[in-house]
Amino acid sequence: MQTEFDLIVIGAGPGGYVSAIRGAQEGMRVAIVENREIGGTCLNRGCIPTKTLMHAAQLYREMGDCGKFGVFAENVSYDITRIYARKEEVVSQMREGVVFLLKSNKITLFTGAAQITAPGAVSVACAGGKTDLFAGNILIATGSVPARPPIPGLELPGVITSDEILAQPGTGYRSLVIIGGGVIGVEFATIVHSLGCAVTIIEAMDRILPNLDRELSQSLSMLLKRRGVVIHTAASLEGIARTDEGLTCAFRQKGVTASVEAQSVLVAIGRRANVEGLFAGELNAEFDRGLVVNEHFETSIRGIYAVGDVIHGGIQLAHAASAQGCSAVAHMVGKPPELDLTVVPSCVYTDPEIASVGLTEAQAKERGFTVKTGKFTMAGNGKSIINGQERGFIKVVSDAESEVILGAQLMCARATDLVSELATAIVNRLTIRQLASVIRPHPTFTEGVTEAVEHTFGKALHIAPRK
Repeated sequence: MQTEFDLIVIGAGPGGYVSAIRGAQEGMRVAIVENREIGGTCLNRGCIPTKTLMHAAQLYREMGDCGKFGVFAENVSYDITRIYARKEEVVSQMREGVVFLLKSNKITLFTGAAQITAPGAVSVACAGGKTDLFAGNILIATGSVPARPPIPGLELPGVITSDEILAQPGTGYRSLVIIGGGVIGVEFATIVHSLGCAVTIIEAMDRILPNLDRELSQSLSMLLKRRGVVIHTAASLEGIARTDEGLTCAFRQKGVTASVEAQSVLVAIGRRANVEGLFAGELNAEFDRGLVVNEHFETSIRGIYAVGDVIHGGIQLAHAASAQGCSAVAHMVGKPPELDLTVVPSCVYTDPEIASVGLTEAQAKERGFTVKTGKFTMAGNGKSIINGQERGFIKVVSDAESEVILGAQLMCARATDLVSELATAIVNRLTIRQLASVIRPHPTFTEGVTEAVEHTFGKALHIAPRK
């Protein structure tokens, strides 16, 4: 078997397999090494299975409320085993698609644990022994694993991470405490609560989704509380204990110790770089909570690159990893990057969806911009009314002087699709008037973009005039 290549990719997730394909497109001889399922965390233990469960949960919740549309269904129920079987069907189909793409691009796949033994050298521990591979370039895309801090009780049965809840029918629980109100936490809260599980979120920061615009966080918090989700913010977990009823989480909030009981506890406080056993002997690249890379995604070891969740300060998003991989390969072959890596949309697949891109109003002001904002509440959007959507809005942030769009925040149906139009505007430095010049079809959710940008200069048609 061939052992010499131009590029060896370690990890077959969105950062890895996309890098491998782009390398093959550039004429490189490429090998890819994966010790688990093809597709990585996103496809097998993250984005795809989570959103598949989310879709089923939303359908169930909508069916319970379909009477307002004049549609009636009796004895609506769900089969958690079948929901998980559907999840596996989706994951398997997409995994087979990635395998097909690798074969079509003549990329050699090695199944086993990879270890970098020297610059340009990788040893793969396979079932039949070790195979030594050599290449001028190595790209690390090993992703991340759930973080488990040293908190008493985290080792108890019933305390799980996102990996476990996706692997088994965890949404069959009657009650669940979620430690962490970030993206992972609020998405799972939406899923299990829609399926009838009592949910409590314990978040250490002063609000859920602390890394997003404050208005998005506050709006989602209000909506979840209205549905019955209990949220404790500025609360630090002190420990978990086993009781006859299940598990008890002790936490401290505003100087007072409190507790909450549940059948299970989901630890969703983030992920850490997966680098265990990656380098042999004394060979080590610079590391600081992740592999340190330069603007070309090259580590401190020449010829060794890293992208995605495994890098220091990186954005833990599948589409960011893919874009970084394409940029790294471009540098390997001496070409400029084709993608603008400064504008990366963030999406949260709650109900309604949340999306953000570019600068928030607060961030823009911190950078010295004189800011203009336009906001449209989607309660006035025809498609939202037709679909019975709840609280939502689209907000656009622009530079008051140049009118160039700086950022956008959305909380509404299809927000994760709509945000791409605004990302395109930011990358191309379009102004609010240029974005307002587009005729958008009626009735659609995207009409909210027109109203938001027109609102910045007082011309929105479906908003009462400002006093």
